[in-house]
Amino acid sequence: MKIELPENVKKILSRLESAGFSAYAVGGCVRDSLLQKEPKDWDVTTSAKPDQIKRIFTRTIDTGIQHGTVTVLYGKEAYEVTTFRIDGIYEDARHPKEVTFTPDLREDLRRRDFTINAMAYNEKDGLVDIFGGREDLQQGIIRCVGTPRERFTEDALRMLRALRFSAQLGFSIDEATFEAIRELAPTIRKVSAERIQAELVKLVTSDHPEVMRQVYESGLADQFLPEFSTMMKTPQNTPHHKYTVGEHTICAMQNIRADRVLRLTMLLHDVGKPVCRTTDPTGRDHFIGHPQVGARMAREILRRLKFDNETIRRVSAMVAAHDMRPPLEERAVRRAMVKAGPEYFPVLFEVSRADILAQSSYKQKEKLHNVDVHERICREIIRKHQALSRKDLAVTGRDLMAAGMKPGKGLGDVLDRLLAHVLEFPEDNKRERLMELASRFRSE
Repeated sequence: MKIELPENVKKILSRLESAGFSAYAVGGCVRDSLLQKEPKDWDVTTSAKPDQIKRIFTRTIDTGIQHGTVTVLYGKEAYEVTTFRIDGIYEDARHPKEVTFTPDLREDLRRRDFTINAMAYNEKDGLVDIFGGREDLQQGIIRCVGTPRERFTEDALRMLRALRFSAQLGFSIDEATFEAIRELAPTIRKVSAERIQAELVKLVTSDHPEVMRQVYESGLADQFLPEFSTMMKTPQNTPHHKYTVGEHTICAMQNIRADRVLRLTMLLHDVGKPVCRTTDPTGRDHFIGHPQVGARMAREILRRLKFDNETIRRVSAMVAAHDMRPPLEERAVRRAMVKAGPEYFPVLFEVSRADILAQSSYKQKEKLHNVDVHERICREIIRKHQALSRKDLAVTGRDLMAAGMKPGKGLGDVLDRLLAHVLEFPEDNKRERLMELASRFRSE
């Protein structure tokens, strides 16, 4: 088995070996190479200790020196070079209290999370695979190195990482590994929201967002996304649906491109349904007001998971607007665009289609046709540069003040009335006409 190493990696390994140390590319770069994927990063493991690494290379950064990691700068690239080590006791479900450096590569590989990540390679020794990682790659299995309970006790995030790798690679989870996740799921509460968020985003933007089903079945969702667990248990007794809210959500994620904001929007677009669910005397369910309730819940969830403000703003806005169905004529569509936020069009139609395609066949063709018409009208409004916000008006607040209006609430009210007028009569968005209207509104 030959792996084509980048020239810089070859040089790093060669310099370490020339100094009398053993050195290997290790972990994800080896895994990805065996999968014939381009590795994002190349990590190196070596018998050289951090101070020895720093003597061999002139440009280094002490990124994790207490755990044996030195970043080596080679050309314009950075490479993490880590000493073979044995981890001590993990007291925080993330970091070992102390590490012991070892000259034995096997001991270093033994501490890693999954077999597919516990392989090393150099051109002299070839592939070093003592835990069957290559075979698990071939069979499409995520399996812990050694005892799953020990690996997950060391770092509870590894449970979610197992499911994330399953989603990214399309692999199944080894039975013993999944059972350990079920058993230890509550311990993920020890993990920071930021680390959970990073793994969740990688999972939902993967080729297999349906692995969210295993996040629920394993009990992990109960710990950091209990709203999703509730969605999985919430039926939808209505002709428009054939799945629970959660299964509908999974299907909707599969129906939209792997964009971070879009996938998060589909994950949370119906999060308000369990709260809003009512059942009429005929046994039919209704979810009145769920987009608005869902938008508030989405904001709370994303804040809890430490997402950035821009992501929170965009996702919650699209959750609020995902079920908009205005009359299919320009005037109504303009008002809907203003209410939702003009910047979300036409991308919001991707959300609508993904939602409809995850429903039952009841009136599905009609719904999709209406979305097509809605989008055509929207694009025509955009093409014509029709006003959809104050900044699109042919006059500004400064123009009105120059005409004698004082700044303040009254000025803002006039601008809002001008916008409301041109939403009804877009042909009136001309400076002379708007100044005339502003004068009239001011005197009323």
